[in-house]
Amino acid sequence: MTSTRQLKFSRLIQKELAEIFQKDQKSFFSGNIISVTQVDVSPDFSIAHVYLSLVLDREKEKMLETVHNHKGDIKRSLSKKIGKQVRRIPDLKFYLDLGAEHAQKMDDIFKDLHIPPAEDN
Repeated sequence: MTSTRQLKFSRLIQKELAEIFQKDQKSFFSGNIISVTQVDVSPDFSIAHVYLSLVLDREKEKMLETVHNHKGDIKRSLSKKIGKQVRRIPDLKFYLDLGAEHAQKMDDIFKDLHIPPAEDN
């Protein structure tokens, strides 16, 4: 069960990381659009699980690896932004959010279905 404090902390991290990806660290990611879809913080606030959506990038795994390679820079930028508001900056764990892709695949499947009209009795 997630506490109110965890939710507030998650939202703060999500907001600041989104800004970091869009403005501060944009040069690292070759102009790709990276959005932070969700952040889950552990109960002891030591780990933040960050889910990313890579909108226009075809090589999502490669871009996720690039994000992992720049994790220290991202955490440093986050520390500069929220360091005075929190006691400690959590360790960042990045994951791909495949929800949008899954929804698109399901839409494609439904479009391809041929369902005959119901017969009236």
